[in-house]
Amino acid sequence: MAQNPPLLPSPNNQAAPSRGIGCGTVMLFVALVLSLGINVLLCAGQMLPDISALGHAETRLGEKFHSGTRTAGDKVAIVRVEGAIMEGMLTYAHGQIDQAARDSDVKAIVLRVDSPGGSITASDDMLRRLQQLRDGTSPKHPGKPKPMVVSMGSLCASGGYYISMAAAQDPAKPAPKLFAERSCITGSIGVYASLPNARGLADKVGVTMEMIKAGDIKGSGSPFHELTPQERQPWQDMVEVAYSQFVGVVEAGRPSLQGKLTEPLFPLKEIPRYDNKGNVIDKKGGEYTRRRADGGIFTAKQAMDIGLIDAVGPLDDAIAAVAKEAGLTEWRAVGYDKPQTLISALTGADAATPAWPAADLSPKLWYILPQSEPAARVK
Repeated sequence: MAQNPPLLPSPNNQAAPSRGIGCGTVMLFVALVLSLGINVLLCAGQMLPDISALGHAETRLGEKFHSGTRTAGDKVAIVRVEGAIMEGMLTYAHGQIDQAARDSDVKAIVLRVDSPGGSITASDDMLRRLQQLRDGTSPKHPGKPKPMVVSMGSLCASGGYYISMAAAQDPAKPAPKLFAERSCITGSIGVYASLPNARGLADKVGVTMEMIKAGDIKGSGSPFHELTPQERQPWQDMVEVAYSQFVGVVEAGRPSLQGKLTEPLFPLKEIPRYDNKGNVIDKKGGEYTRRRADGGIFTAKQAMDIGLIDAVGPLDDAIAAVAKEAGLTEWRAVGYDKPQTLISALTGADAATPAWPAADLSPKLWYILPQSEPAARVK
């Protein structure tokens, strides 16, 4: 009997090939898991910025040798204040101050400032803490006074200069107190308030804000309407009070400048007017002079010439000066490590000020270098 030939599968009836999990799918899954894990760590790193402090009532910072004799018992502590001086952003600075205060081997302090300034409240609180460290009156760690000098980095302006007054001059014992790097920008003795005004934009897009208030000037500072003279004046009054406070703090820290901060530094002179490309468009643009407390900045050499600082020199010069003032013959200068964040602990990267996600546009009074305010607002 003849055998039928084997049936060949038709193209339309072919069996579907087995579909296992391919390498591409596995790699995609692994990438998604890794991405999710990294995002979780980033979020945790923001929520737990200082893992070294967990379980401890007070964080102890790691100490690192800077200069001097490694085996010396007496220390010169370098306390760093860097970046904007703002509420909620000064944990590291506060930790350094506390550690230097409680360490009886620390005999002198160098305050290293690299800051455009910040809010009035945070600047004044920092000044108070530094004065307590200097005088040995810290509520947490009272002790003996510790001589203090300041070393200004690339920028020590406004609130940065304000806190530098913790290294106050003593007319009875003249000694250099304020050192600045030769490339430093300093001064900016002044204050301002910034009130966001979105009235023009709101009018263009047809947005209005209906305000229900009690009190004649309760609406002052709202970004949706123009300030009236009556609403503006209280802000001007507050600025004037804050400015007087700034001037008083500088005069207390630099007695040689008593009554001189608002004096003209040179006679009025005629200056030209420029366009936005720096070209002279009018040789008679107006009259001009400078004052120490006009809110403007100065180079290190200019600041030295008008008495805002005592010396132009690097950090090592400030360390040597305060060691001499403290009567130390052998010493070691030390700094303090920043507390580790979760991210820095896992990656080995240096701990840094966290990047905060939203800007705070609430009205504030500022001891800050203009144009630095937006960075300080982000917190």
